[in-house]
Amino acid sequence: MSAPDPAASTERQLLVVIDPVARRADGESVRITKDVLSAGAHTKVCLPDGPEEFARALARRGNRRLVVVGDDRALLRAVTLLHRERNRARRALSLVPVGPPSALEVARSLGVPVGAVAAARSVLDGDVRWLDLLVDESDGVVLGDLRIPAGPATGAVPGQVGADRFAPPSVWTTCRSLVRTLVRPAPPSAPAAVHRLRVEADGALLTDLDELLSAVTVSSRSGAGKAEVAVVMSSGRQVMAEALAVTVSGPDFRYRRDGVVTGPVRTRTWRVRAGAWGLTLPTG
Repeated sequence: MSAPDPAASTERQLLVVIDPVARRADGESVRITKDVLSAGAHTKVCLPDGPEEFARALARRGNRRLVVVGDDRALLRAVTLLHRERNRARRALSLVPVGPPSALEVARSLGVPVGAVAAARSVLDGDVRWLDLLVDESDGVVLGDLRIPAGPATGAVPGQVGADRFAPPSVWTTCRSLVRTLVRPAPPSAPAAVHRLRVEADGALLTDLDELLSAVTVSSRSGAGKAEVAVVMSSGRQVMAEALAVTVSGPDFRYRRDGVVTGPVRTRTWRVRAGAWGLTLPTG
């Protein structure tokens, strides 16, 4: 009799990390997810209360396949931690999206089923697809689209990727928000903002500081191993390019990546890492 395949023997061993925001937002979907996964695989469930516990759970997963139960930011946190494991081979993970629709935009765009039962079954029966990743010089990763200017990030504040996300809002914070909503006059319609930024794609200049632009979008979701860059000028003219590296510089600017606003910064370079991370998606 031949020896069992080690990869096959661990295929049904899962580490299920349930984000605390998901537990608060939709406990019923979390319960259904655990029931479906436990019926189809050997599962170890982890309930981290903060980012440190989240990171420790991933570091100690061993050969178990990682399953994240949470929203786009939970996915972003997990992929960021996996990317920083320099001494490990690339690993795939699975996602069961739990949260309000506005917090699951990246999950939907990547093809992950939204719905506890469908997503959990995809974890058990789906296939791994290796995806490109945008990484900047500070090890920040982008899963979906990168946008400049940042614009309003749903449910986000600048730089909010850390411990504050795990803490519920205080009573005073809720009261202050309510008072501001009741007494603040409606803001007047603002004209479209324009910016002076230098944008380079693989060293080729797309726009410089002497030109006015209204938006920059960078995406690596095509799976072609290159980033797609789109610059929209204030005149309406568009400049398109594909590149392995994109650099934006100029006066202080903020950018939005996967629902999180980062900045202000004066220069940032993003590079494409082809096939850098794997995500389990439905077969076919």
